[in-house]
Amino acid sequence: MSRQVNELILGGQKSGKSRRAEMLASAWLAHSTDHKAMLIATAQPWDDEMQTRIERHQQDRASRVPEMTTLEEPLRLVQAIEQLSHANNLIVIDCLTLWLGNLLMPALANTDDEKTRHDKAQVQISRLITGIQNSAGPLVFVGNEIGLGVIPMGRETRAFVDALGLLNQGVASACERVTFMAAGLPLTLKPAA
Repeated sequence: MSRQVNELILGGQKSGKSRRAEMLASAWLAHSTDHKAMLIATAQPWDDEMQTRIERHQQDRASRVPEMTTLEEPLRLVQAIEQLSHANNLIVIDCLTLWLGNLLMPALANTDDEKTRHDKAQVQISRLITGIQNSAGPLVFVGNEIGLGVIPMGRETRAFVDALGLLNQGVASACERVTFMAAGLPLTLKPAA
């Protein structure tokens, strides 16, 4: 990866999304000593299992791409990209799904009602799409594709699946390359020109 290519990597859990993002970061770093790579992590340790999962990701990443630095930013993703994007810095965002969940969760949105949270999330999504188009350096987004099954039970779950589908569509439109991961194998949905 020697020039700026923004990529969205989609897939299910344990499909190889993060590993592909790490591989792209490693290739970027190997291309030039001037290149840097950073991960913006959006996960939050809401319970013991999630804390363990985060620690495992941190250990795996440190062993596979030790030169990549990490910024934990569960909500202010757009601002972080705006501040950190420059021509020699590849930024991996892992993951869009958790970021959207953070924006829509009542616990993080103070006293906002559901409609207000969704409206505020839409503003952030619009800003993200603009940020992708204006980024000075390459961006690699990791996100889940959760809309391949049956229509979920529960209004809140359906609303989240819909919102994530629209987020994925917007980011896919703004990125030059889109890759779908299944069983550790990449399937190119949108090749870079």
